[in-house]
Amino acid sequence: MKELKFAFKQTLPILFSYVFMGIAFGIMLVQLGYHAIWAIAFAVFVYAGSLQFALIGLIQAQGSIWQAALMALFINARHIFYGLSFIERFRKIDWRRFYLIFSLTDETYSVLCNLLCPKELDEDKVIFLISLLDHLYWIVGCTLGAIIKEALPFGLEGIEFSATAFFLVVVIKQWQENQDHFPAIIGLISGLSCLCLFKADNFLIFALISCAAFLLLYEAFNKRRKE
Repeated sequence: MKELKFAFKQTLPILFSYVFMGIAFGIMLVQLGYHAIWAIAFAVFVYAGSLQFALIGLIQAQGSIWQAALMALFINARHIFYGLSFIERFRKIDWRRFYLIFSLTDETYSVLCNLLCPKELDEDKVIFLISLLDHLYWIVGCTLGAIIKEALPFGLEGIEFSATAFFLVVVIKQWQENQDHFPAIIGLISGLSCLCLFKADNFLIFALISCAAFLLLYEAFNKRRKE
């Protein structure tokens, strides 16, 4: 119970973000003529906010399964980089690590990166509960959106910006809590440079690769300086 209470507090910002984004997705999917059960299935088995919204456009265009697979690869390739930082941590956890790998979204990753678990709590259980709660928030949001779509007299266009707002809060918090701002500056410069070079549709992968490369060099430089 203590682990659940602590995990819930860590995920409160995600609760509001995921529920409202999920409602928007549920409404948009049902508007295409799909039954509410499909919104729930998407939330349970796909569980990828930006990809789910992109798939709505692909469904409207009657795209193929190969187009969907390629879109999923490009949109979610950033999770490869997220997962690298948790390989050793998840490897030490029991069967729950398979669910943790599946449920490592952008927002969950941000919370886990900043997680300071009290010594009296089971950290593995806390990590699992944070991931599970975030998933449940998304399922609840998508389900609500699908169910109440017909009762709403207005649309919810633009509600997906709540994810952007959440990340802005996370960035500000990390900037305030960390004395070393150089990694954040590297990320900013890498993102802006790749955006200018490769444009909005293609910059993300290149930005992540360049950022990771510079951060590795920065870490190696710091270790050599301390020796």
